[in-house]
Amino acid sequence: MKSNSIGFTSAEILLPDFTRTNGTQWATVACDQYTSEPHYWNAVEQTVQDAPSTLRMILPEVWLEEADARVPQIHATMNAYLQNVLISHPNAMIYLERTQSDGSIRPGIIGAIDLEQYDYHRGSSTLIRATEGTVLERIPPRIKIRRGAPLELPHVMLLIDDPQKGVIAPLAKRTGEWQPLYDFDLMQSGGHLRAYLLDASEQERITKELTALISPAAMERRYGDATLAPLLFAVGDGNHSLASAKAAYEEVKASIGEDAAKQHPARYALAEVVNLHEPALQFEPIYRVVMGCDQTALLTELTAYLAGLNGSAHTQSIRWIIASEEGTLTVPHPVQQLAVGTLQAFLSDYTAQHPEVTVDYIHGEDSLRALAQQPNAVGFLFDGMKKEELFRTVIYDGALPRKTFSMGHADDKRYYVECRRLRT
Repeated sequence: MKSNSIGFTSAEILLPDFTRTNGTQWATVACDQYTSEPHYWNAVEQTVQDAPSTLRMILPEVWLEEADARVPQIHATMNAYLQNVLISHPNAMIYLERTQSDGSIRPGIIGAIDLEQYDYHRGSSTLIRATEGTVLERIPPRIKIRRGAPLELPHVMLLIDDPQKGVIAPLAKRTGEWQPLYDFDLMQSGGHLRAYLLDASEQERITKELTALISPAAMERRYGDATLAPLLFAVGDGNHSLASAKAAYEEVKASIGEDAAKQHPARYALAEVVNLHEPALQFEPIYRVVMGCDQTALLTELTAYLAGLNGSAHTQSIRWIIASEEGTLTVPHPVQQLAVGTLQAFLSDYTAQHPEVTVDYIHGEDSLRALAQQPNAVGFLFDGMKKEELFRTVIYDGALPRKTFSMGHADDKRYYVECRRLRT
C-alpha cells in the first residue's frame, strides 16, 4: 500500500472463495451490537455451527470479559483461515451495495485508511476524525485482540459529506458491466450484500473526487470558511475499534521506529466509506438504560439536575421508562446542544458516585423497552440529531458526546466480510 494525501487507498483484501464458503454463515454483524442480548449471539452460533465464519475471528462484546480465554483461539483461527480459506485480492478497492432490512440500498466503498491521518482526540484537525468522545478505558481490551493478530476484520464505517454524490453514486451505473465479487443474504434479518472489485481507473476517479471534497472552495461552499482544517472522513461506526487500531499502530511505531513503521501493515486499517447524503443512511438515537439503580432516587436526582441547568440551548425533553410506567422530564435551559449530551453529562457523574450502577447503550426503542422491564432498571428515550448537522458540528465544536447517534437499526450495521493482513 502507498500513502496519499487523502488518507484512503487500495489494499490487499482477503476473502473466501464464495463458491466453496457459504456467505450467509461467513458474515456476522459488528461485535459491538446486541451487547445485552446474548440470545442473539447464541442464535448466530446455531447458524454458523462448524462452517468457516468471521464469528470465529471476532469477540462479540457481550463476551468481552472472556477475552483472555477467547483471544488465543481467535488468533489461531485467523492463522488457519490464512492457510485454507482466504484468497488474496491485491491492490483492491471494493464497491458494495447493502440491501437493508427495509429494502433500501446503501452503497459504499471498502479500502484502507492511513492511521497517520487519523486522530480520535477532541479538537483534532486531521483528515479523519472521531465524531464522538472516545473512552480511553475501552481501548486496552480491544488492543488485546488486535495485538498479535495476523488479520483485521473491519466494521468501521466512515462518512463523507458529498451532497453532489460524485464519489460513490456513479459506480451503481456500472455494475451491469462487472462480475459480482460476492452476492448473498445476511443472517439474522441483516438484508443482503453484493460487491464488485474496482479497476484502476475507478480507483483513480474516486481519489480525484475525494480530493475535490476538501479543496478550499469546497470548504467555503459547505461550511462557510475556506481556511478551516479539512475534515474528509468522519467516523460513523466503529469509533473505538478504529481508536484501538491507532493505539496498536502507535505501539508498533514505538517498538520498531518511525521509519520502519511507515511500511508496516499496522499503519492502515480497512474501512467502508459511505456518503452521508445517501437516503438509505438514517441516523437513529442511541438510548440509555441504567441498571442496578434505585429508580426513585435516580429520577429525583436527575430532575433536580435538569432544573438547575442555566444554559442557552433550546428546550429539550427526556422520556423515562420503568416497567409499565413512563413520563417526560423537560429541560428548560440546557447547556448541551443535544438531549443526549444533557443526559450523558448527568449519567457520567451519577455512575462515578454509584459504582454499583451500570449504563448500557441501546439501539432501538423496542429493545430499550424490553430492558426497562428488568428490576432496578430505568430506560431513557430522546430525540436524535439530524445527520446534516454532523460535519459542521464536528468541525466547529469537536467530537459529540459518546454514543450520540447510530446509523440505522442494529440489523443494518456493518457485517464482517473482508480481511486484511496485519503482518508482513
